[in-house]
Amino acid sequence: MGFDAHPPADGLLIDLDGTLWEDGKLIAGAGEAIDALRTAGIPFRFLTNTTRKPRSTLVAELAGLGIETSTYECFTAPAAAAIWLGRRGVGRVSLLIAEASFEDFSGFELDDETPEAVVIGDLGRGWTFDALDRAFRAVIAGADLIALQKNRYWKTAGRLSLDAGPFVAALEYATGKQATLVGKPSRELFHTMAAELDLPPERVAMVGDDIEADVEGARAANLQAVAVRTGKYRPADEKWAREAATTVIDSLAGLPAWLRLG
Repeated sequence: MGFDAHPPADGLLIDLDGTLWEDGKLIAGAGEAIDALRTAGIPFRFLTNTTRKPRSTLVAELAGLGIETSTYECFTAPAAAAIWLGRRGVGRVSLLIAEASFEDFSGFELDDETPEAVVIGDLGRGWTFDALDRAFRAVIAGADLIALQKNRYWKTAGRLSLDAGPFVAALEYATGKQATLVGKPSRELFHTMAAELDLPPERVAMVGDDIEADVEGARAANLQAVAVRTGKYRPADEKWAREAATTVIDSLAGLPAWLRLG
């Protein structure tokens, strides 16, 4: 398998849920696409906004689907937030995320009463009035409001469900404070990931099914963007995607062809 001298991109950021897999199963042709990237020597990172799973779990799940990887290749919103907060000297945090992802914040003191930052992710059915009210009081008292992502909805068990975005918006409205976003579509995150690949942003392409977080976010950060017609992608998104993305493909299986891999 060859690598064209002038491919459209030299490195990739690849979304997971809805792009590589859906409901625990690889999307048809996705595994072969990853193999093709490795054979061609194209660097990539898996970049997901999920806040329910730590990187170690994602590595294990990918291995179970036949894709061998490492925490080095998997980047999550909680991991990004931990780095961002650590660089700013934050020590005490209140976490409104799935408990499984607490391991990404092992270097912080967990404090729900007087935190320096409130970190918001996706709690699913764990969202309650008490959880939101506790976060509200902490932010009003001076804690920073940190959003791991602001996705409006996601696809699970074959249907669309509320994601973290609506709950972040509720806290922004109640506190009058704007949340700092550290997951997709944060410009800072996309540039950090381009640097991780040791490439300029314009030579990196984000591949994903979310037109707002993946496609528009990447383009705003001067990356290329490849929209896939899988996952949460809807037929009504077609015009929007064609206007925003560098290209639109049916699924990840079409990525090698776009990269001109022989």
